[in-house]
Amino acid sequence: MSTSQNQLYLTGAGVAVLLLYYLYNSVQASPKRKPMKISEIYIYPIKSLRATQPTSALATKHGFKHDRTFMLLQVTPEGHKNMAVSRYPEMTRFFPSIDLDAGTITITYKPTDPAKEPRSLKVPLQPDTEKLEPLNIDMHTSPTTGFKMQEKYNKWFSECFGYDVIFVYLGENKRDVLFKDMVSSSPIGSSWIPSLRPSVPAAQAITFADCAPYLVVSKTSLADVSSRLPAGEDMDVTKFRPNIVVEGAGEAWEEDYWRRVRIGHGGAEIVMLHNCVRCASVNIDYETGKPGTGESGKVLKKLQKDRRVDVGAKWSPVFGRYSFWTAKTPPQELRVGDEVRVVEVQKERSVFSWPGLS
Repeated sequence: MSTSQNQLYLTGAGVAVLLLYYLYNSVQASPKRKPMKISEIYIYPIKSLRATQPTSALATKHGFKHDRTFMLLQVTPEGHKNMAVSRYPEMTRFFPSIDLDAGTITITYKPTDPAKEPRSLKVPLQPDTEKLEPLNIDMHTSPTTGFKMQEKYNKWFSECFGYDVIFVYLGENKRDVLFKDMVSSSPIGSSWIPSLRPSVPAAQAITFADCAPYLVVSKTSLADVSSRLPAGEDMDVTKFRPNIVVEGAGEAWEEDYWRRVRIGHGGAEIVMLHNCVRCASVNIDYETGKPGTGESGKVLKKLQKDRRVDVGAKWSPVFGRYSFWTAKTPPQELRVGDEVRVVEVQKERSVFSWPGLS
């Protein structure tokens, strides 16, 4: 071997040793990051009413079981109008609780007027639709058929709201997901989104949830929102209507780039495909059932300063990720405390593309 070759090998060996030394010291200097976990699970059996907060829930491709399977409609001269908390803030004064053993939901209405007593109603979790009147419902241009509940339920809600209301059950029906990058124009068996198939099935179907079966948010980002409010005032995470709250993210807003996460020991995976863009519902005062006042009534404006990060909805701030159950993941129980691992990130931001909402 020539002298020049010996020098080359020695130089290469020296570089390798220095690189290993650098990597070793970098690892030693960086403490191991604690794993993230589910800190809260929320289910909203009746769309736009208060959440229930179980310690575990059965997760399926359509969302958590019993999530948003009922909704309310205001009766109008033309027919009916979908009710959502952004336009009907008084919906925040209804508190549901689920009894799985009894198969019921108990809804407690708590008036803001102290002179009025709270009142409760018990509803079957899964009503028999055979004797119920079908009703066409169009939500965000994704129509479905619901079932009008018996008059005693409609009357109870109407008395609480002070105007005529229809209480509707979804049954086994679903709505189509209309994000442009998730709508297949080709036969189901063909490859329409190579980067997603076979992880996400072509035909996604949801309940009365707005756009996706799951909404995942980060507690670290929630702390960032709270930091924008007066000292001692924390943002109520339920105003963002999440299903899963993840604790332990290293930085606020890093979830903007999460693509796929794995949860627990059962191999559950969800794909995070779109941002959740926000509206005035985050300004509602849940205690009064009215639009918020003071700084907590300006949360949307505060987020608009630096969280308008989705070019598909450039006027709306982003908080949270719309997420979908992967095709290979069977239904399974998710629990508070389950470890959450990010197994895939994306280089670029998602682009919101639901027709009419963009």
